[in-house]
Amino acid sequence: MIRVVLFLFLASVVGLSFVAGLRYSGHWAVYLSFAIAANALLLAGFRRGALYFDTFIGIFLWLGFWLKLSIRVAFLGGAFSEPVGAFDGSPQSFDAVLLVATASFSALLLATFVRERYFSYPVQAPGCADSGLFLFYRKYRSLVVTVFLVTILFAALSNVWLGIYQRGMVTGTVLPFGLNGVYKWALQFGFASISALIVRFEIELGRRLTPLAIIVPVFEGFMSNTAMLSRGMVLNASAIGFGGLRTMLTRTMRIGTLRLGAATALFCLLFVVSVLAVNYLRIASFNMGEEGVQSQTVAVTGSMTTPLFIDRWVGIEGLMAVASSDFKGWDLWRAAWKERFQEGTPSLYDQRLITSPYLTPGVDRSRNHFVSLPGIVAFLYYPGSMPFLCASLLVVAWFAAFLEYLTYRFCGANWILCALFAQVIAFRYASFGYVPVQSYLLFGSLVLNGGLILLADRLLLRVQRNGVA
Repeated sequence: MIRVVLFLFLASVVGLSFVAGLRYSGHWAVYLSFAIAANALLLAGFRRGALYFDTFIGIFLWLGFWLKLSIRVAFLGGAFSEPVGAFDGSPQSFDAVLLVATASFSALLLATFVRERYFSYPVQAPGCADSGLFLFYRKYRSLVVTVFLVTILFAALSNVWLGIYQRGMVTGTVLPFGLNGVYKWALQFGFASISALIVRFEIELGRRLTPLAIIVPVFEGFMSNTAMLSRGMVLNASAIGFGGLRTMLTRTMRIGTLRLGAATALFCLLFVVSVLAVNYLRIASFNMGEEGVQSQTVAVTGSMTTPLFIDRWVGIEGLMAVASSDFKGWDLWRAAWKERFQEGTPSLYDQRLITSPYLTPGVDRSRNHFVSLPGIVAFLYYPGSMPFLCASLLVVAWFAAFLEYLTYRFCGANWILCALFAQVIAFRYASFGYVPVQSYLLFGSLVLNGGLILLADRLLLRVQRNGVA
């Protein structure tokens, strides 16, 4: 079955590449090199020695660069729905952009193969039967799951009602004691990290894909993303699912085709419901005045009806805008690092590099906080230096690998948690570029999250050994 799926995928890639190559206005060799590098990066993420970061950064860049460009060149005349700045669509401009992208993918490929010489996962996922958290979960399983689901429900409903943290919206309620930050952490990946632990423990208990291993992460993803007004339910869920399947396969556990199909159907159903609910809540939250109503309606409707699978992924348009801009240089690079977060204020990228739909008079910035994102490749090309871009990509890739190693080493060798954290980092990279100086908040939250798991595990293990619990 896997071989059939792989064959169909490769045949589709070759077919789309052939059509896009014929209709590509630049030099065919440039597109061919780009296609080979992008697909090599994608496939390298599924090799035996790959980390989860390799998997997800390959997927995100493949979607945002190769797939998006190939479909639009092959079937849409090379036109893009997202702003591309001063990019003029000439053959020379296309070649220049694709050469930069190819060099970027090559740098990431170099990073992953060099890293593999120093660390990769063992052939089989380690067990967790002696973990303090697992022993506690096994003893109080029903109570833990019930409290967790109720907490998710309360946090999600209160966030929708109070507007504590919602994507694209100005904060509606400021809570005391920094609780807004707690909500943001919990909804983004805090709750998902607990789901990852529960899924791992369920696999250890049942030696199979138990109902709770399906229901808990799907329910959490649905509630958290809907509450955040995010249509990204697929992100954390795919990471937990991929990590769980890989764990079970390496431990030769029976997955069960029927149960896996039911899990997939449940996820797809709730994903569609989540997207529709988020679209409804977003439209209900817009406050359009007399001026600019039409322009705002077009921007909002376009962003909500464009296929999520293609145009919602950050990538090629950002690099087109940067590569064609007269503003690129070290001054732009320094200005980007001076950018500060301010609700309702467009990003530096919106103001200097593209004709942003979020700068139109009809956008009510007192309630809405919309920004465009260039992505890590375009951002690192702000200085206009190819060597700097490639060297920087090596550094950020190795940094992500180091964080994944720390998660594996100190969080119970939990492949599912590693996959989740790696996906969070990879997605942050793929959509990088807004207030980059505050990236420490995300990485610090991940480290703190892992530290809390480590501390809880050690404390509960000590309690178990002392016979208290």
